[in-house]
Amino acid sequence: MFTSLEYSTIDNSKWRNLPPPLGFSASSGTSKGPSKMSGSTADSASYVKLKESRAWEFAIAPAKSLPMQAFMLYMSGGGVQIFSMGIVFMLLMTPFKNIAAINSGFAPFEPATPPTKSFSALPLQKVVYVLCNILTLAVGLWKCRGMGLLPTGTGDWLAFESRGFAPEITLM
Repeated sequence: MFTSLEYSTIDNSKWRNLPPPLGFSASSGTSKGPSKMSGSTADSASYVKLKESRAWEFAIAPAKSLPMQAFMLYMSGGGVQIFSMGIVFMLLMTPFKNIAAINSGFAPFEPATPPTKSFSALPLQKVVYVLCNILTLAVGLWKCRGMGLLPTGTGDWLAFESRGFAPEITLM
């Protein structure tokens, strides 16, 4: 039913005379880097730069998703329906969750020898991350204001307003 293929019987003598691909060392089996530095320091420096660039990408990720979230808010309408409330709730809760988990989010990008305090590792990226999340929160609050869910007018506070006595009633 099934036939087995025996790879040892395949004639590969015609492939042995081909030169190795560009950038490939036949002796070590790895690619040759173009840098003149020693392998370990060049790899270490490039790895640190890669981790830093990935930390910046992670820091501005909330701002990158903001146009799509704004489009979703626009498409949900200005009324108070279950769909628009779900989107607004998600938009308001996500920044709080992100800020609460900031250290675990940036943990893969921290240097190999972290400082004693976890807040001092990648401080600029963390500040940008918090600002992007605050921007997302501001868009959510703007949508709540547009839907009439935030008390912004004087009529919203009438229950807390104290009134004086009417002028025609006198107390003796």
